Amino acid sequence: MVLSVSDLSVARGGIPVLEGVSFALNPGEALVLRGPNGIGKTTLLRTVAGLQPALAGSVEAAPESLVYAGHADGIKATLSVEENLNFWARVFGTGDISAAIAAFDLGPLAARPAGALSAGQKRRLGLARLLVTGRAVWVLDEPTVSLDRDAVAMFAGAVRAHLAAGGAALIATHIDLGLSEARILDLAPFRAAPLAADDFDGAFL
Repeated sequence: MVLSVSDLSVARGGIPVLEGVSFALNPGEALVLRGPNGIGKTTLLRTVAGLQPALAGSVEAAPESLVYAGHADGIKATLSVEENLNFWARVFGTGDISAAIAAFDLGPLAARPAGALSAGQKRRLGLARLLVTGRAVWVLDEPTVSLDRDAVAMFAGAVRAHLAAGGAALIATHIDLGLSEARILDLAPFRAAPLAADDFDGAFL
C-alpha cells in the first residue's frame, strides 16, 4: 500500500466540507474522485498532499512519496521548456528528462520560453514535470484543464505508464480519461452536514 486515507474530514475556509472519507491505493492503482463543483475535491487533495491540516482522520504515505499538481502549472516563464524540466529534475534529485519530453511531445518546443507557450502547451509542460519528480503517488487536481483530445490521450498514457511502473494516482476530474482500470470514488456520500447558524461564529475564530 502506498497511500492510506482513514476517516478523513476536511474544511474549506473553516467550514467542514467532507467527513469520514476512507480509501487506499496500492502500487499500480488509480482512483478518480467525482462530485459536483464545490463538494471539496480540491480541499481533499490538498489535505492528502499535506498542504493543509485535516479536521480529523489520518493520511499515511511514505515520506516524500507524494507529488501534487493543482491548477497552477508550476513553470517559470523566463526559462525554456527544457530548462524548466531540468530545474525540477535537480530539485527532486532525478536526472534524465527525455521520458518527460517524449511523453508530452515537447521536443519541438524544448527551446521555447515557457512564457511563450499556449495554455495547453503550458499545461503539458506542467504535467511533464510529474515524470521528473521520481515520486510514487501523483495527486492531481483537474489535470486536463486546457488540454485538447490528443493531449488528454498523452496524459492518460503517462498515467498508465506510471501505474505500470508501480506508481499510483489520485485524480479529481470531470472528464473520462480513458483509464478503464481506474476506480471511481463518488464524494457525494461524504458531504459534511451543514453547520447550524450558531456554529458559524466559531468556525471563523
